[in-house]
Amino acid sequence: MNQIIDDLKWRYAVKKFDPTKKVSDEDLATIKESLRLTATSFGLQSMKFLIIQDPAIREQLKPASWGQTQITDASHLIVMCSYIDVNNDHVDEYMQDVATTRELPLEATTQFGDYIKGALTNFSAEEKGIWSSKQTYIALGQALHTCANLRIDSTPMEGFDPAAYDEILGLSAKNLKATLLLPIGYRHEEDQNQHYAKVRKSNEVLFETV
Repeated sequence: MNQIIDDLKWRYAVKKFDPTKKVSDEDLATIKESLRLTATSFGLQSMKFLIIQDPAIREQLKPASWGQTQITDASHLIVMCSYIDVNNDHVDEYMQDVATTRELPLEATTQFGDYIKGALTNFSAEEKGIWSSKQTYIALGQALHTCANLRIDSTPMEGFDPAAYDEILGLSAKNLKATLLLPIGYRHEEDQNQHYAKVRKSNEVLFETV
């Protein structure tokens, strides 16, 4: 079977993790690199990923996640954050990275940098926040497949109180807000969801050629 399809058929949203099983440092490094390499608008990477391992912090976060056990039982909890205000400083930092990585004079990036800055000025503060948040969803999709390829379980989660997360983790002071959660680890043998057939629309319903 095609490896990509095999990975996607294998994965599901785990409801119960085995707290005794931990993701290796090597596999975690692969997941982090996958997130680092994910596609983003302009390549600006207007996001940050917090990897929460401290059990005490995760216990604090659990009530803000409607008591879902994945928060505390998974091997690692990745909090996907987006920048509240993406500004010219972010663009200038990115242009410096472009110049350094591609061995260009900084002046050679000016036109591209000005283009991004111009595009950002067309967004209201609310639109900019929404746009920034959407980038984390791109990263989420890539992380889900990376985990599946490594046969590491994961659960994409929107069911939490972002404001409470922001307060507990001190995100607002860092110009960040919690957007998505991704607990990763290994399914518990008692999680019955692993035995359910995956339900998806048929190709005939889902796709249309025009």
